[in-house]
Amino acid sequence: MGVTQTPAPDDRSRLLTPSDVRALAERFGIRPTKTLGQNFVIDHGTVRRIVRVAGVTDEDVVAEVGPGLGSLTLALLPHVRHVTAIEIDPALAAALPGTVADHAPELADRLTVVPGDAMRISEVPGPAPTALVANLPYNVSVPVLLHLLELLPSLQRVLVMVQAEVADRITATPGGRIYGVPSAKVAWYARARRAGSVGRNVFWPAPNVDSGLVELVRRPRPDTKATRKEVFAVIDAAFAQRRKTLRAALAGWAGSATAAETALRAAGVDPGARGESLDVAGFAAIAEQRPAAG
Repeated sequence: MGVTQTPAPDDRSRLLTPSDVRALAERFGIRPTKTLGQNFVIDHGTVRRIVRVAGVTDEDVVAEVGPGLGSLTLALLPHVRHVTAIEIDPALAAALPGTVADHAPELADRLTVVPGDAMRISEVPGPAPTALVANLPYNVSVPVLLHLLELLPSLQRVLVMVQAEVADRITATPGGRIYGVPSAKVAWYARARRAGSVGRNVFWPAPNVDSGLVELVRRPRPDTKATRKEVFAVIDAAFAQRRKTLRAALAGWAGSATAAETALRAAGVDPGARGESLDVAGFAAIAEQRPAAG
């Protein structure tokens, strides 16, 4: 690990103020839209806190999703080797390099902007990202997170800001009522924990909900002969009707309730249990026992 770089004395002057954010939006004709989940961070303390909690160093290549007008980007650049920013809005993608050149010209060569949808990209140019640090759009946060964890095996750490309720669901553990598809699928890749809360007033426009920070640390995938797709198919089926027993919930997946019971018993799982009781290793054990197609 490298040594975290000490911010330059004028670090504060690099960051965007609330008036800067509004002026840039007006300059580039940006009107935040709910469709793209655009809520721009306008608080210095919040972006500095995200960088600090992320624990990035001068050896890290950071992927940032939805950089928007550049608030978090400018906070990251002094501390890391490179930032690859993925932005779906063409106007914002085009504007970001100029904003960085205006506010931190000596750091401009550390930035690469990738125009595109982070949920659909098939590659990320440049050096392989070692960390993902982002204020994720609320409406697609979990699909984006899962896609990038699969696409970028080089990612070792993740620190994302998401809707508070989503943060709770991602970090939930088996046995709780909010444990479900997001928590079980993320657990395939990483250990997850809540890393703090963020109020709504640090954004412009302010959302109607609070936010939460989620930290992920990559770990080896479960030791299983089943593929990720096979395991995720079991997770989806188990939670599609979460009040049902696994015997009933997995009937479609297995071909019948009887076949589901046979697979569950072979995996060492009680057919009368529900999906919320299993960890990702349990789902993997079930996936290994799926009956062969007739």
